Order: sequence, then structure tokens, then C-alpha cells
Amino acid sequence: MGALTGIKVLDLTRLLPGPYCTLMMADYGAEVIKVEEPETGDYIRWRKPAINGIGARYLTINRNKKSVELNLKSVEGREIFKRLAMESDVIIESFRPGVMNRLGIGYEEIAKLNEGIIYCSLTGYGQTGPYSKLPGHDINFVGYSGILGLIGEKDGKPVIPGVQIADLGGGALMALSAITMALLHKEKTGKGQYIDVSMLDGAITWLYAAASDYFASGAVPERGKNRLDGHFAFYNVYETKDNKFLSVGAAEKKFWIELCELVGKPEWIDLHEGPEEVQQCLKQEMAELFKQQNQQYWLDLLQTKDTCVGPIYDLNQLYEDPQIIEREMFTTMQHPTAGKIQQIGFPIKFSETPGEIYAHSPMLGEHTEEILLQIGYSKENILSLEENGVIGRLKK
Repeated sequence: MGALTGIKVLDLTRLLPGPYCTLMMADYGAEVIKVEEPETGDYIRWRKPAINGIGARYLTINRNKKSVELNLKSVEGREIFKRLAMESDVIIESFRPGVMNRLGIGYEEIAKLNEGIIYCSLTGYGQTGPYSKLPGHDINFVGYSGILGLIGEKDGKPVIPGVQIADLGGGALMALSAITMALLHKEKTGKGQYIDVSMLDGAITWLYAAASDYFASGAVPERGKNRLDGHFAFYNVYETKDNKFLSVGAAEKKFWIELCELVGKPEWIDLHEGPEEVQQCLKQEMAELFKQQNQQYWLDLLQTKDTCVGPIYDLNQLYEDPQIIEREMFTTMQHPTAGKIQQIGFPIKFSETPGEIYAHSPMLGEHTEEILLQIGYSKENILSLEENGVIGRLKK
């Protein structure tokens, strides 16, 4: 039993943000049904690299879900969707604003059939505003939000983050939070509601530190000149003799004192928050010092006390780290086509309702017949729907 066992979700999203949100729900017990376009489905299914023809990203982001192929452009397809919606708790979609309404399956229409439905639209810019109909990707959202403008070195151009900040932090997790709050509200009142999640809006909320400083001072934050973006020597990245790197985060004075004493540089202690010219010299001295020994030497030395120093890993090194192993953040599972595959573990540790991998990422339309039978269609009806292109080819 997971924390969301008994909750049924219709997932019309593709690629990363929406499927990440529903992955979290599925991992903790919700029944998530991917409603996919016949023959094509979620585009990420076909993206390389692939394992036995199945996109690797699809395999990790869609476990524990079911798949139904459904042509929502057909009258019969929309009727099936409405019948599914009547028995569901949550709908999440990521089409451009207006698409679901034009199909006749927007929130107002579905709420007439199921007043308790929680209907979440997850888009780049939200349902309103001059940008609402624009296409976009993570780089665009973090650009508009001001986040991208803060990432990079002083006098250099913005640096593109290596992970999708707006897609996941501004979109998927905001949608997950909103849906779970709406489920709690529904439990109290019996009422569902519509949720409008914008990845840009969500990304802007990541600016609490920078924005708060701006509110107070009126000074626009600049790349490479803020407390936690490399301006100070105590919060920076340093290369070691073996061409590896250390992350130094000794922002508080007590951690900085420990670091300085351990490396034999007590004269650095009073330079902790010195002016810019001091920081430039101090960063150079620290860079020269750390280059004298290998990464492991410094870790062995500096992790004997509280210094906030750690390694910067490449992805393959995560599998060897004792903390990550102990927290079971990587695991494996068996897929009927891809074979034994690796999976990311569960980030939230519940004492009573832990996450669980109980089903492989579904093949396209794998559960179409099963789910249509559950909502009252006969085998003959289903064969007719297949012949008419309302659903995909049934899996034998």
C-alpha cells in the first residue's frame, strides 16, 4: 500500500515534466494510465539512446504506469476518455492552452461528469498571458525567469544548467504539490478543482534568495558577484592534482575556520568575507593549494571536521558512494523487452507507505483492452474500435 493507493490518474503528458510528476504518484501507489496517441504515443519512447528499441529515458520515467492508445480526435475516443474520467481522481495534461477545450474534454466539460475531478494543466507559460500560446523548453523558461542570467562566471555569458530546472523544479514538482494539496482539499470538501501550473511561474519561485536581496537593496544581482555563485572563495569549485574537483561550501565562519586550520592557512580566516580584490587573490591561492594533492587526499583531510567540502562526481561515481548506496538511490528491475535495466530509487522515505517498483514501463497500448473491459466495453466493441482507428492495435 502506497500513500496514494486508490487514486486513479489519467496522464496525457509527454516527454519529461508531466511524466516525472506522474512517476512520483505511481511510485507511491497511484494507478496512472498514460493516454497515448495510437501508433505514436509518448515521443520519449523512441528517443535514443535506446535499449532493445525502447528509449532509455522512457524506461526510467514511466515505470509503474499503464498505457492506453486512444484517438482523442475521434468522437468515440473522446467518449471513452469521458468514461475513464468519470472513474478517475486526477487528470493531468500538457497541451497548449485551448486544445483540451477544443476537443470537448476540458475541465468544465469533465467537471459536469465528475465534480470531484482534479484537473491539472502543466504548460510552459500557463493558461493566461501574452506568452501562453508560445512553445518553449527549459532553456526558455529559465531564461525568462532570471535564473539563467544568474548562472555563470563574472563577465561571462550565462551557463546552461545540466539538468532541467524549470521542467522539473518549476513544473513537475509544482504540479505534484498542487495535485496532492487538491486531493487533500477534496477529501475535506468533496470538491475537485482546476489547476493551472506554469513552468515559468514555478521557476520564478526559485529566486527567493536573489529576489529577496533585490527587494531590500534595489541592486540587480550579477553573475559571479553573489554570495553563493562563486564570488567568494569559501563557496567555489577547485581542481585537484588528479584533475578532479572539490566543492567547497564553507559559507558560515565556523566551517571556514575549520578549513583554514586543517590546510595550515590560519592567515586566511579573517579574509572570509573580504572585498572583491581579496576574494580574487584568495581564490587563486586556494586553487594553487588544492592543485598540490589528489582529490582523495583533501577529502580524507577535510572531512575529519565540519568544513562543508565534498567531491564533484561524474554520474558513474554515484554508484560507488556509500551514502547513495545506503539510501538505495539506484536499483534494478526486469523489463519484458529491455531485460534487466537500472532505475533511480525513491527520493522520499515513508515509514508506513514506502515507494515501490511493481510494474515495468508499459509498451504502447499494453493495457488498452484491460482498461476498456473494466469500464464496460465488450470484446466485440473493442475489436470494432480497433478496426475504426479509435484505439491502437490490440496487443496479442
